[in-house]
Amino acid sequence: MNWRGFLLNALVFSFTITSFGQANILNAKDPEDIGRKTEAQIQSDINDKPLEYGYIEDRDVLWSKNVWEKIDLDERVNFPLYYPIDTNNIGNNRRALYDVLVSAIKSGKIQNIYADSYFKEKRTLKDIEATLSKVDTTDLGIEQYNAGEQVEEQFIDRRDLSAADIAEYHIRGMWYFDKRQAELKYRILGIAPVAPDVNFIDSGQTDLVELFWVWFPDARQVLHDNKAFTGSSSAQTVTFDHLLNSRRFDGMIYKEDNVYGDREIDEYIVDNAFMELLEAQRIKEQIRNFELDMWNY
Repeated sequence: MNWRGFLLNALVFSFTITSFGQANILNAKDPEDIGRKTEAQIQSDINDKPLEYGYIEDRDVLWSKNVWEKIDLDERVNFPLYYPIDTNNIGNNRRALYDVLVSAIKSGKIQNIYADSYFKEKRTLKDIEATLSKVDTTDLGIEQYNAGEQVEEQFIDRRDLSAADIAEYHIRGMWYFDKRQAELKYRILGIAPVAPDVNFIDSGQTDLVELFWVWFPDARQVLHDNKAFTGSSSAQTVTFDHLLNSRRFDGMIYKEDNVYGDREIDEYIVDNAFMELLEAQRIKEQIRNFELDMWNY
């Protein structure tokens, strides 16, 4: 057991737990007082920042491997990343991870968004709007348009992707062995929400597409400011930043960097989900065994 890593995670967790939008609830004289913070609490929130990553010299990295993982939101352990999907009857302090990311992109708090996980082709909000929503015109609207009339709003169909449509997340991360501290570490590099194509989502098509990739270090402050509900206690929550960095989710490896051009597992193991799962497990064991072999030989 890596005790230094365990103690660091425990320390971070102690700073990230907070009351889930229930600030002052036990002292409230009326419902309007719920969530009202003291000046000290407000000042503390202003100064609250995610724990910074330590600087890593390239020459201190003895070994590294990039892996891509799928986080299936149907798995119970991953529910904190999926829910809540209905925000009509819930406070604005609780949002699904997808809503947090999209809201931050629209407000400009997250600017480093890309077309793929290699972060070469940058995207803007305008570029990804077509992947997040669909606007179509009904037959009656087309008749109005052909007649030279202005199309009425009721004849325009708009379909926006919501948190309920997100099926999984793809993450790219790097496992590396820090020879200065003699331990295996992990760093998330990017995350992408995955959903059915918005243009065919209501037609029964189940093919999934990556909507956009976010450069994770750029999103850490936003993810730190938003809390995930883990279900264990309403009084103690964890930030999305800590939840992801501490790997409190279940992910399956679907690709690793390799000599074949980073081919995915399903490209060389076709139509066999069980063998794909075993291959993902083999890659995971290979990474874990590297650190064990460093101490055994």
